Amino acid sequence: MDNRDAAITAPKKDAPETVRLADYTPPPFLIDTVDLYFSLDPKQTIVTSRLAVRRGDGVPSDAPLVLNGVDLDLRAVRVDGEKFPTDCIVADENSLTLKGLPETFTLEIETACAPEANTALSGLYLSNGMFCTQCEAEGFRRITYFLDRPDVLSKYTVAIEADREAYPVLLANGNPVGAEDAPNGRHVKRWEDPHPKPSYLFALVGGDLACVEDAFTTASGRAVAIRIYVQHQNKDKCGYTIDSLKRAMRWDEETFGREYDLDIFMIVAVDHFNFGAMENKGLNIFNSAYVLASPQTATDQDYEIIESIVAHEYFHNWSGNRVTCRDWFQLCLKEGFTVFRDQEFSADMRSRPVQRIKDVRRLWSGQFPEDDGPLAHPPRPDRYITIDNFYTATVYDKGAELARMLKNLLGEEAFRAGSDLYFDRHDGTAATVEDFVKAMEDASGRDLTQFRRWYESAGRPRIAVTHEPDGAIFLTQKTPPTAGEAEKAARHIPIKWAAYGADSGALIDEGLIELTETAQPLTLKQQGERPVLSFLQGFSAPVTLDYEQSVADRLTLMAHDRDRFNQWSVTFNLWRDLSLARGGVIEIEALDDTIAQFAEALGAALSGGDDNADPALAAELLRGPTASDLAQYCDVIDPDQIVDGRAAVRAAVAGALSGPLHDAYHRMASDAPYSPAADQAGPRALKNACLALLVAGGDSEIAERQAREARNMTDEAAATAALALSDGAAREEALENFYQKWRTDPLVVNKWLAWRALSPAPDALEDIRALLRHEAYDSTNPNKVRALIGVFGRENLKSFHSADGAGYRFFAEQILLIDEKNPQLAARLITLVENWRKLEPARQALAKQALEDIAAAKPLSSNVYEMATRLLKN
Repeated sequence: MDNRDAAITAPKKDAPETVRLADYTPPPFLIDTVDLYFSLDPKQTIVTSRLAVRRGDGVPSDAPLVLNGVDLDLRAVRVDGEKFPTDCIVADENSLTLKGLPETFTLEIETACAPEANTALSGLYLSNGMFCTQCEAEGFRRITYFLDRPDVLSKYTVAIEADREAYPVLLANGNPVGAEDAPNGRHVKRWEDPHPKPSYLFALVGGDLACVEDAFTTASGRAVAIRIYVQHQNKDKCGYTIDSLKRAMRWDEETFGREYDLDIFMIVAVDHFNFGAMENKGLNIFNSAYVLASPQTATDQDYEIIESIVAHEYFHNWSGNRVTCRDWFQLCLKEGFTVFRDQEFSADMRSRPVQRIKDVRRLWSGQFPEDDGPLAHPPRPDRYITIDNFYTATVYDKGAELARMLKNLLGEEAFRAGSDLYFDRHDGTAATVEDFVKAMEDASGRDLTQFRRWYESAGRPRIAVTHEPDGAIFLTQKTPPTAGEAEKAARHIPIKWAAYGADSGALIDEGLIELTETAQPLTLKQQGERPVLSFLQGFSAPVTLDYEQSVADRLTLMAHDRDRFNQWSVTFNLWRDLSLARGGVIEIEALDDTIAQFAEALGAALSGGDDNADPALAAELLRGPTASDLAQYCDVIDPDQIVDGRAAVRAAVAGALSGPLHDAYHRMASDAPYSPAADQAGPRALKNACLALLVAGGDSEIAERQAREARNMTDEAAATAALALSDGAAREEALENFYQKWRTDPLVVNKWLAWRALSPAPDALEDIRALLRHEAYDSTNPNKVRALIGVFGRENLKSFHSADGAGYRFFAEQILLIDEKNPQLAARLITLVENWRKLEPARQALAKQALEDIAAAKPLSSNVYEMATRLLKN
C-alpha cells in the first residue's frame, strides 16, 4: 500500500529555517527499540522499520508525531499492526506527521530509496558498487522516517537482505546474531547492537569485500575480534590500520580508563566519502585514504594521519557514542574532546613537541581565519540553518584547545578525575557542554563559571604584554568584536611563561598565570641580567599574542628556549616577518643582515650537536609558513607580494645554508628497510625539508635524483612535490613520470592532482580546467575534488587570486556544479574565499561578485545558501 498518494501533502517551504539552541525542547516521543529490515537494490532499496514508540512525560495526548524524512518513497504505515488512516498522515518534503496516536504503540513504516542516484553521499548510497551509509549529522532521515535527532537513543536490531553473489558481505552495528538464505539467490545477515544509540550512529555496508582479521585482548581479559573490510586488491594495505587501532585501544585503557565494550570492532574503507571517517558504533566507515597504506604508496605523513584518524574514531566509542550529545549545538563536546584525545595519543606515539606544532599549525591555518572573518562562531554555536556547515575548525580544533586549557588549569590528575566522572555520570545518555564542565568542577573543586565563556563567545582574545617605565610587566586581554557580539567579557586564560637571560640564555624564572581580568601584573624573580620573556609555552591557550620583541631577543629564544614549541613558534614568526618584509608588506630595518642572522640561527638547528636533538623538530624549523599562512597576517592581501617575498627569503636562506643543508640531507639518509615509526620518520622529515629548501634555492638536480632512486613513497613524493613547486623544465618531466608510474592507484594519483594544482605557471588555471576532463579526475569523488579544486583555491595564491578574476569565476562555476551533486562538499569548498574582505580592493570586488553569483543561483542547496550569505553578510 502506497500511502503517499492518499496522504495530505503540506506546501513546500520557500526558505530554509534557522534552528536555535534557545528553542531546544526534549523529544515529544521516545523510541526504545528499532527493528530494521533492508532489501538492498541499487535502484530501489526497500526499508521496513518497526519502532517501539512512547509519548514523552507531560506531552499532550493530542500531540502529533513528526518524523524526519528526505527523498523517500512512502509505501505503508501501520500502527500496532493496523493500516494507519490516510487522513491522519501529512507529508512534506522533509517530514511525515502522524496524528491521533496512543500513548505507546508499535509503528511500522515501509519506504523505498534510490542509493544509485544518491550523489550527496548522505544516507544510503553506492561507492564503487558497494552499499554504504553516512548518517551524521542528518543522513538517517534519507533512509527511513525517524526522529532523527541525537537525544533519541534506541536499541537496534538490523536484518540486511541482498544478492549473495554481488554482496556477500553485509554489515551493521553491534554483534552478528544470525544469517539465512533467501529466495532468488539472496541471503540475509542479522545484527544486534546492545547499546542504545542515536540514529546518526547507525551504519550499514554491503559489498564484495575482503576481510583482514586480527584480535585484541582488553585489560579485563575480554577477546575482541578486529575486522578490516576493503576491496580485494587492497587486502595487503591494512596492516598499519590494525596496528594503530590496537595501540589506540591499549592507550585509551591506560590513559583514560576506557575499555571497548562489544565482541567485534570493524572498519570499512570507502572511496566516496565526504569526511575522513565516521565513528558508527562498532562499525567505523573510513575514507579509504585513511585506511590503505604501504611503503610504496603512502608517505610518512599518510601513516601519521591514519594513526591519528583511527585513534580518533575509536576514542569516539566513549566520547561520542557511550556518551553522546544532547543536540547538534553540543557538537564540540564530542568532537573537541575527542580531537584532544587523539592529539595526546599521537604525541605519546611520536614526538610530543612536533605533534603540538602540527596541531597548532592546523589551528592557525584553519580556525584562526574563522575567528577573524564573517564565519566566526562560538565553539558551541547558538543557531544554524544546516548543521553540516558547523563541522568546522572552531568546533573541532578550538574545541580541543578548550579541553587542553582545562587540563592546564586543573592539572593532569584532576583532569583525569573529571573525565572519569563525566563518563561514569553520563554513560548511556545525551550530554551537554555544561555536563562536561560540571564534571570537571566537581572533580577538581574549581569554579569554572568564567571558563564557560569560551564555549559561548566567538572570536579570539588578544593578549598584550607591556613593560612600564618602573619595570612592571602587565598582561591585558581584549577580544575583538564579532557579528552580533560587540562587547566581550574577560575570559579565563592559562598562560604558561618563562624568562631567559639575555646574555647567558639561562632559565631564570617560569610559571603559569591565570589571566581572568582585563589586566594583570606579572612578577619575576630578582635576576642579575635582563630577562627575555617567552609567553604561551606549549601554546597554552588559543589566543593572539601582541608582544613586540627585538630580533636579537627572538634569536635568543631560537637558541635557548627550553619549550620546544616556543622555539619553533619564534622561528616560524621570523620566517613570516622576513617574508612579508621582503615582499614589501611590512618593514624591517637592515633586512639583508637580519635574514643572514636568521639563516645562521637555523644552521645551528641542523648541526645535530645537541644530544637531545629531534630531527622531526629541526624539519619543522626549516619549513616555515606557506603562502596561505602568510596571507593571514596581512591587513590587505596582495598575493604577488606574499608569494614573491616568501620565495625570495627561502632562496636566500637556502643559499646561505647550502653546505649545512647538503650535510644534513646526507647525514639523515638511511639504507634501513622502511618503517613509518618515529625513529625513521623524523630523519626522513629533516632530509626532505633540506631537499625542499635546496630546490627553492635553485638546486633541482638533487630532487630529480631522489625522485628516480627513491625506495619509498615518502622520498619519491617529497622530491616530486619540490619539483612541482618549481618552474623549471624538470617540473613537467617529474610530474609525467610520477603519473605514468602510479596512474592505476587512485589514492596516489590524488597527490599528483594536488601538485598539478600548485602550478606556478601563468596559465595554471588552463591546466586546472584541462584536468577536469582528465581520466584521473572524478567530480563525484570528494577526495579528487579536494585534491584539485581545494588545493588550487587554498594554496595557489597567484593563480586563484589572479588580478583578472578568472580564478574567482572558476570557483563560482565549480561550487554550483558540485552543489548539484554534493551540497556538503560544495559548502566546505566555499570557505576558500572566507578572507575575501582582506583582498586588495580590485580583487575584493571580483571575489564578492563571485559570492553574489553563487548566492543568487537557483536552485541552491541550503548548505551553500547558508555559507554564501554568511560570507556576504556585513
